[in-house]
Amino acid sequence: MFEEWKSVWHKYKDFLTPNRKSGQELLDYLSHEYVMTETHDKETADAVRFNVTMNKPNAEKLPDGAVPQPRTFFLENTGKGEIFYKDANKDSEAVWGGDITRIFVGIDTASGYFMVEGSTMLWDELCAFQGIDEADMQNPYCVAQYIACLKRFNKLQDVITQS
Repeated sequence: MFEEWKSVWHKYKDFLTPNRKSGQELLDYLSHEYVMTETHDKETADAVRFNVTMNKPNAEKLPDGAVPQPRTFFLENTGKGEIFYKDANKDSEAVWGGDITRIFVGIDTASGYFMVEGSTMLWDELCAFQGIDEADMQNPYCVAQYIACLKRFNKLQDVITQS
């Protein structure tokens, strides 16, 4: 797989420019596009927080002196969000086991880290929207993942054209 990622990286790296959006911009996008219900559960906030602090590449995206600022939500099965609950677009079971009844979204507004449980389609949409930064552009996996997400939503040409 690494060779495949490297191949994608070599093909696209010179056409990309840093364009990573902040965690607040992700949150604003989601709030504008979809109906979400915020949850104030400490356990889910800690999951977001620990995914930032316990993962060096995520922690490096925190501004100097900043600490994670997790926000957690359920994406509602209404309006534009209904598409993620259709069987063809919904993950059949949670990463940690069990059936998916609601789609969970966690965003750290300080670092821009996000997580989605219940919809790889929504995760891919957020990845394509968020973009990549200079550090991500040096990582073949990050570039390959970003390119795959852009292709899924027919946005690759838009990004390459802007470069």
